[in-house]
Amino acid sequence: MTLDPLAPFRLDGRAVILTGASSGLGHRFARSLAAAGADVVVAARRAERLESLVTGHPRMVPVAVDVTADDAAGRLVDAAVDAFGRVDVVVNNAGISRVLAAVDDDVDDFRSELEVNLVAPYELARAAARWMIDAGEPGSIINIGSVLGHGGGGRLKVPGYAAAKGGLHNLTRELASQWARRSIRVNAIAPGWFETEMNGEMFGTDGGMAYIVDNTPMGRPGVEGELDGALLFLASAASTYVTGQVLYVDGGWTAI
Repeated sequence: MTLDPLAPFRLDGRAVILTGASSGLGHRFARSLAAAGADVVVAARRAERLESLVTGHPRMVPVAVDVTADDAAGRLVDAAVDAFGRVDVVVNNAGISRVLAAVDDDVDDFRSELEVNLVAPYELARAAARWMIDAGEPGSIINIGSVLGHGGGGRLKVPGYAAAKGGLHNLTRELASQWARRSIRVNAIAPGWFETEMNGEMFGTDGGMAYIVDNTPMGRPGVEGELDGALLFLASAASTYVTGQVLYVDGGWTAI
């Protein structure tokens, strides 16, 4: 038999739920997953952007949803099962970020940030895991964390975001330990600096770019496509013995 070491990275016949798909990293993730053969429920609040994304991509089904809504997790699992008959992979990518000093923060806004970045991923992971357990099927849950879940933001002043991403990293480990014997793997990808709508101001100033370049050992931010390998590895059968891990794709940011 001919050895094909790339075959396990394929996602043919796999059904994926992807949140935060309308822009930034999520937009790229949707196209990469579909290109690897997956059927993808793409979820976000902005319906018009989702419709634009799925045009020409028959493997994608759009669902306009606020991930913090009480019925969001159930709706997304139902959408995948209705469209594709199964749920194999969840990519918790939706997120928000606020920049302000902690002493100036409003606790309700802090709670709202945690709702999007931590509570909503927990709810979707639980809903998907219930389906997988009831169906007796293995699965992969991928949380999109951040280098700011590894350490504080320092001059960036992101108390809510740092707290949520730090919590998400450890939630990843906890859920992995609970569901490992059910063949449900839970891992996280922690990107360094990749330009998105959320951090556009950082990339749009000389000071912001200098901060990124000076503090990244590789001397540059990440570029489109440099998260594809990590995503497909964790989503696919290439990582069937990997769980509870936070994979940093950060140009060396967390190495120093």
